Amino acid sequence: MSTPAHPTPAAIRPPTASTEPAVTSNSATFGRVEPDGTVWVRTAETEISVGQYAAGTPEEGLAFFVRKFDDLAAEATLSLVRLRDGRSTVEAAAATATKVREQLVEPKMVGDLAELASTCDAIDAEIAIQRQKRATEKAAAKAAALAAREQLVAEAESVVQSTQWKATGERYRELLDAWKTMPHGDRAAEQGLWKRFSTARSAFDKARRSHFAALEVQRADATVAKERIIAQAEVLAASTDWGPTRAAFRSLLDDWKAAPRGSRKDEDAWWARFKAAQDQFFAASTAANDERETQFRANAQVKEELLAQAQALLPVTDLVAARKALAEIQTKWESAGMVPRADKDRLDGGLRKVEDAVKNAESDRWRRTDPAKKAFAQSAVDKFQESIDKLTAARDKASTAGDAAAVAKAEASIANTKPLLEAAQASLAEYL
Repeated sequence: MSTPAHPTPAAIRPPTASTEPAVTSNSATFGRVEPDGTVWVRTAETEISVGQYAAGTPEEGLAFFVRKFDDLAAEATLSLVRLRDGRSTVEAAAATATKVREQLVEPKMVGDLAELASTCDAIDAEIAIQRQKRATEKAAAKAAALAAREQLVAEAESVVQSTQWKATGERYRELLDAWKTMPHGDRAAEQGLWKRFSTARSAFDKARRSHFAALEVQRADATVAKERIIAQAEVLAASTDWGPTRAAFRSLLDDWKAAPRGSRKDEDAWWARFKAAQDQFFAASTAANDERETQFRANAQVKEELLAQAQALLPVTDLVAARKALAEIQTKWESAGMVPRADKDRLDGGLRKVEDAVKNAESDRWRRTDPAKKAFAQSAVDKFQESIDKLTAARDKASTAGDAAAVAKAEASIANTKPLLEAAQASLAEYL
């Protein structure tokens, strides 16, 4: 027998602050603890030493081995329940039963070992039931698979005389794809069904080839139509009238799609010529666009520099100089030309902010130099200063006369008037 396990204090200590072990089952009735800390489990025939506790009370040591049993018993019971209700596989349940039985050989836990072994037996019995059920279902699935293939072959044979060439040809391809994905049944029966399906599909394909061979004589018109389209495309290839020519090529492409089709070889050759003309035009168009984009980027660099000059005018300290400099920048801006679309809003927006700042500076200057408003502000200052002077004189007179009440009243009035004078002086300062 192997050396008994020695649980650590943390392992046997319950998760709460309580000093009593959290035993929630009757598993503890199958065990006992000796004074030296050895823990035993009872079976119907004997007692088995399962280990010793390293610290804590005897009850805590027993609880540690009980929890090991209860966890394993719960796992076995859950495996059985999940197997019965279809939420587990036979393989998973068998693995659980094996794991439990291995731990029953030399138990390191306390609980009803016989009951746990009985649960393993129940798992084995349920596994046998599930395997039988699986075999029955597999046989039924094979029969169903064969029936599905029989139905597919019957449909293939029913449309073998169809003259709906495209639709029927697509349906045969769908049936073939479906055949490849169907589950397998009896091999010999499937081979017979495949022969029937292949025969029907081959007969339809032969009839379709014969039909289109008869139509070959009608395809001479395709040559005339495609050559006409190619000739027009080759004339347009050198055009530099970009917009209308793009529209013309789209129209030619629509004509191409609507024209009769020739043989695969002819179609490939015709398309190569048409595409070469089309590619020549669009390559030239792209090159022109690239050249224009290069110029736009150069224009954007000019405007970047102009924007930096404009932004350097802020904050406005000399309005006259700022207006003059901004006017020169605006003239150069208009002459710089177009820029890439991705840069346009940012650059124009940056210049507008400078323009708005200069306009605001002009408005602020006008507001500060408005004679009427300045006169009104000066009048308010004079009025409050005159009032304070009068109150000061009255206070001094009352002080000389020894009239304390009059002095206090005058000083209170002076205190109330001073904030008004200071506010009027601040307003006047804006116009100085």
